[in-house]
Amino acid sequence: MNSRRNFLKNSALFGSLVGLPSLLASTPARAATAGPIDLKKGAVILFQGDSITDSGRSRGRPASQPNNSDALGKGYAFLAAAALLRKYPGKDLKIFNRGISGNKIPDLAGRWEKDTVALQPDVLSILIGVNDYWHSLRSNNPYKGTLQDYENGFRDLLKRTKEKLPGTKIVLCEPFVLETGTVTKAWFPAFDEYRKAARKIAEEFGATFIPCQSVLNDVSKDIPKNYWSHDGIHLTLAGAQLMANAWVSAFK
Repeated sequence: MNSRRNFLKNSALFGSLVGLPSLLASTPARAATAGPIDLKKGAVILFQGDSITDSGRSRGRPASQPNNSDALGKGYAFLAAAALLRKYPGKDLKIFNRGISGNKIPDLAGRWEKDTVALQPDVLSILIGVNDYWHSLRSNNPYKGTLQDYENGFRDLLKRTKEKLPGTKIVLCEPFVLETGTVTKAWFPAFDEYRKAARKIAEEFGATFIPCQSVLNDVSKDIPKNYWSHDGIHLTLAGAQLMANAWVSAFK
């Protein structure tokens, strides 16, 4: 009986994955608040954020080199960079990743000059927010930031960016989680307010908004959530590809 149950369970999962390649290939960057981004020749593209962006990237010398596979990590930033470099071989794009695991808005603010402004990006992509909520829940973490702290800090960060880098095009990725692993029902609806704050800020600054949560929610209707994220926060390889597709589709 157990063998039969396992067979049926695996068959059902296989059936739900049959359409996965086309699903991954067609994920749009819906609800973007700005038009498609046109990349100029020699454009510098920078990914900023927390561990989801960091994704095990190498530090030191590799990080100073654009388009370095080790320095881009093993997640959506690497996959998105690879797709852009394939799509635009004649544009001499220079792509960097400066995500750091565990970062929150105050951490980005503290290193913004060195890790963002100094690189003079033409396109700046930011994914931040899950730690701003998650770390405030953890009794062993001294961080007690609020939703208002997140929103105000994010707004201040983009004001600084606009002042220092007025020509930079900004891409804001929606903070996301899936209810699996570390993430429980207790996260909601409080976490959803962080998503709303990110969207609001994208609209205020005319940034392109990538609705990551909506994309993940859509695919999770038919495929188990832990297929896309093993702990509800960090993406699996399939989840990273899904997000990369949504990100890349924001470009012309």
